Amino acid sequence: MRRREVITVLAGAAAWTFPARAQTPTTMPVVGYLGPESPQTFASRVNAFRDGLAQAGYVEGRNVAIEFRWAEGHYDRLPALAADLVDRQVALLVAPGGAPAALAAKSATATIPVVFEMGGDPVALGVVRSLNRPEGNLTGVSSLSVALGPKRIELLHEMLPTAATIAVVVNPTSPTAEAQRANMDEAAKRLGLRLHVLHASTEQEFGAVFDALPQIGASGLAFTSDPFYANRSQQLARLAVRHGIPAVHQSRDFTLAGGLMSYGGNFVQSHRQAGAYAGRILRGEKPSDLPVQQVTSVELLINLKAASALGITVPLALIARADEVIE
Repeated sequence: MRRREVITVLAGAAAWTFPARAQTPTTMPVVGYLGPESPQTFASRVNAFRDGLAQAGYVEGRNVAIEFRWAEGHYDRLPALAADLVDRQVALLVAPGGAPAALAAKSATATIPVVFEMGGDPVALGVVRSLNRPEGNLTGVSSLSVALGPKRIELLHEMLPTAATIAVVVNPTSPTAEAQRANMDEAAKRLGLRLHVLHASTEQEFGAVFDALPQIGASGLAFTSDPFYANRSQQLARLAVRHGIPAVHQSRDFTLAGGLMSYGGNFVQSHRQAGAYAGRILRGEKPSDLPVQQVTSVELLINLKAASALGITVPLALIARADEVIE
């Protein structure tokens, strides 16, 4: 059973007139979409974004055009891609999928409206000054999933009460990497666990991460919240199954693909909200008057088939708290 997804809007919005900057020959506004990944890995999120646009009255190809730029998982490409979209004078710049895209968009323009979608705290990351009154040309949606790292450690400890060492995989290129590592390390210490940090910022490094687990004596594995990991959740689930390691991830796709457990925000919901905000701005509302929306609901998924294959008896209390149990 799924809990109802709750979106908390921190304040109201005011309308104003905002001129469209880019037009097709048929006068359609052009939305620049700064994708940190590939079209394949972002397909469900792009569809959710289109759904949000449609809710606001904009349908791609009918009264709005979308111009995509994809970084293919290379965060260092984002600034140049953002600059290219700005040079093309798009009416609106969308920066979904995490802090790197949002920061690249913020650096690229101070005038074109930007709608971001991320799991981190946009105030702490310097994207906006305030959630309630973001000011400037940026607003967006935050699921705050970056703050859930300690809870993933707690859930893994509850699932593996006799474990002494847990590994955490960190993407060192992420602007939230160090804060997440520190928070998860603190949670591990409170629980009497040793936390061993492993780094991976490319797919080629995944194999080395899993190969290292027996050497360090890790009984379980947790991933930090990161768009690079979120968009490779199925690949990581297959690796976890192959190596027989209990793991917890931020994305439900990980658990659906055979991983043990996931705990995080609903990315489809947050991208849909970003699309709705993009539509409101295209209609003339001012980004600085649109408060950053927070997706306050999170979902816990547990795969009992994976637990059985790993020889784990899932505590009944944990099953009772799960939003979805896969049998």
